Amino acid sequence: MENFNISKHSSFYSVGLSYKKADAAIRGKFSLDAMAKSTLLIQAEAEGIEALIVTSTCNRTEIYGFANHPYQLIKLLCENSQGTVKEFEEVAYIYKNQDAVNHMFRVGTGLDSQILGDFEIISQIKMAFAESKSNGLVNSFLERLVNSVIQASKRIKTDTDISSGATSVSFASVHYIFKNVEDIANKNILLFGTGKIGRNTCENLVKHSKHEQITLINRTKDKAEKLAQKLNLVVKDYADLQVELQKADVVVVATGAQNPTIDKTLLNLKKPLLILDLSIPKNVNDNVKEIEGVTLVHLDHLSQMTDETLENRKLHIPAAELIIEEIKEEFLEWTKNRKFAPTIQALKEKLNSIKEGELNFQRKKLSNFDEMQAELISNRIIQKITNHFVNHLKDGDSMDEGIEWIEKVFQLEQEKVFF
Repeated sequence: MENFNISKHSSFYSVGLSYKKADAAIRGKFSLDAMAKSTLLIQAEAEGIEALIVTSTCNRTEIYGFANHPYQLIKLLCENSQGTVKEFEEVAYIYKNQDAVNHMFRVGTGLDSQILGDFEIISQIKMAFAESKSNGLVNSFLERLVNSVIQASKRIKTDTDISSGATSVSFASVHYIFKNVEDIANKNILLFGTGKIGRNTCENLVKHSKHEQITLINRTKDKAEKLAQKLNLVVKDYADLQVELQKADVVVVATGAQNPTIDKTLLNLKKPLLILDLSIPKNVNDNVKEIEGVTLVHLDHLSQMTDETLENRKLHIPAAELIIEEIKEEFLEWTKNRKFAPTIQALKEKLNSIKEGELNFQRKKLSNFDEMQAELISNRIIQKITNHFVNHLKDGDSMDEGIEWIEKVFQLEQEKVFF
C-alpha cells in the first residue's frame, strides 16, 4: 500500500460516517454547521495538523487529512459536534493512505452517494478545500488530490450517463407529494427553510405542478424573498410559522437548525397534514406523529426511493470506475515522483559538484582543454546516471530503501518534501 507520509509517523486518513451505517439521528449528532467547521479548522491548526478538509452534508460527515494517528482527527470531530467517540466507533469508517485516496475519489464522483450519480458532494468538497486553504491547512498533496477528484467528477459527468434522469432528494420529495396527496393543485404547501434542498424542492414543485399556493418562510426573510421573487410565490414572516402550519396541507422542512424547530405544540390541526423533513439533523420532532392525521416522512425514506432511472445509472458504473482509475493512476505517479524528486535533485547537484571539481583540475592541467566538449559530455553522463536511478526508484518494490541507499552512498543532504 502506498504510504503518503509527510514524516516518519504521519499518514493520510479519511475518517467519517455516512448513511450506510449511521441513521439520521446519529448523523445529526455529528453534523457540523459553518461555525463548528470553522472552529474545528482553528483547533486543527493549533494542534499542529499539517493539512485537512472537512465536509458535512445530510448524508455524511468526513475529515480527510494527515495525522500521526486517526484518533487526532476523530477527536477534532467529536469535540466540535454533539457525538461521542463511542457513538462514532459504532458506525464509523477509517481509511488510510491509498484506501483514503480511493474513498475520496468514490465520494467526490457520486459513486458513494445515497442516490447514485448525485454530484452535489463535489461542490461540498470544493468549498471545504477553499475554507481549509484560507486557514493555511492545505499542502500540495491535498491540493493535487482534490483537483484530481474534481477532474474525475467532471469527466464522469460529461463522458457517462451516470447522472442522467431526474433523481434527487428534492425530486423524490415532489414525487412523494404528488403520489400521496390527492387534488394537490388545490392544497396549501408551506416550505420552511430555503437552503439548497429546500430551494430545489420548491423549484421542482413549481416546475411540475405550476402550483401557486406555495408559501415560503425562512428565519432570514430576505433569502425567502429572493426565491419567492424568482418563482412568484408568497413569503411570510418567521413569526407567522404557527399560523401557516394550521393552514397547510403539506409542509416541507429544510432548515439548518441543530435542534427540532417543529414539534406537536405548534400544531393545532383540523385537517390531515403531510410533513417532509429534509433536514440533517432532524428538524421535526417525532412527537408530531402523536397527533391524529399527521404523516411524517424523513429524508432517509425519500433517499431510498429507487426507480428505473437509478437502475439505468448502475449500468454506467464500470465506465465511471475506468475514468477514476485513469486519473487516480496519474495522481499516484505524481506522488511517487514527488517523493523521490528531492533525492534526485540532490544527486544531480552532487554529481555536478564532482564534475566542476574535475573540470577545474583538467583546465589547469591541459593547455588545449576543450571546455565546451567536456561540459557537454559530462552533462550527458550525469543525465544518464540520474535517469537510471529514477527508473530504479519508479520500478523498485521499496522506494524508501532505494532513496535511503542513494542518500547514504552519495552522502546527500537535502530538505525533505512536505506534501
